[in-house]
Amino acid sequence: MDGTKVPEITAWFWAAKVLTTGMGETTSDFMVHQIDPAVALGLGGCGLVASLVLQFGVRRYIPWVYWLAVVMVSIFGTMAADAVHVVLGVPYLVSGVFFLVALSVVFLLWYRSEKTLSIHSVDTRRREAYYWAAVLATFALGTATGDMTAYTLDFGYLASGGVFAAVICVAALGYWRGRLGAISSFWFAYILTRPLGASFADWTAVSVDRGGLGWGTGPVSLGLAVCIAALVTYLSIAGKRNASA
Repeated sequence: MDGTKVPEITAWFWAAKVLTTGMGETTSDFMVHQIDPAVALGLGGCGLVASLVLQFGVRRYIPWVYWLAVVMVSIFGTMAADAVHVVLGVPYLVSGVFFLVALSVVFLLWYRSEKTLSIHSVDTRRREAYYWAAVLATFALGTATGDMTAYTLDFGYLASGGVFAAVICVAALGYWRGRLGAISSFWFAYILTRPLGASFADWTAVSVDRGGLGWGTGPVSLGLAVCIAALVTYLSIAGKRNASA
């Protein structure tokens, strides 16, 4: 590799992360309602594999390659978490605990192998594999958590988004005050930005009688895709300017 394969953690990073989580939620819902859910899950899995093959194939961080992989993780992670509940009938609380255990196992193996969970050290194939395994687990965990607050706890989409935003702000305050370490606060925020983005995306997409704005999953997904494309284009241009400076 020519260095780390992940972007710097800036405000642009978190903006892109929230956009991708929202797009993953609405795109997943759009696909499973337009085509057979099993076919949609298969297509999502193929897209995920293809994007990760592309990501592992490059030697450095390339914005559009990296964020394409994140989008596909978001779409497939949403489908997988929803399938566990809808198809298998597993309650959101149970699936949330399962995905939390899965993420904990990934973190444990990652730390035992590499002695760090910092994304700034993702500069080998093995560390990159651990990183993407953790990312996939966080998306599945975030999906189950967001659905649990929206449905099981009956908060609804808008209130759920507000709750996750508040919790993230508390974590940010803890980091700013030195109560939380950089690595732990990063992964905590990374997990919660999944249900944050998904809650607000669902709120704009679902019908009014379900507590939303009724814009539809298709239009919302398309709008988020345009925003992501514009942001990634900006990051690519900015990165080239910085490299040549």
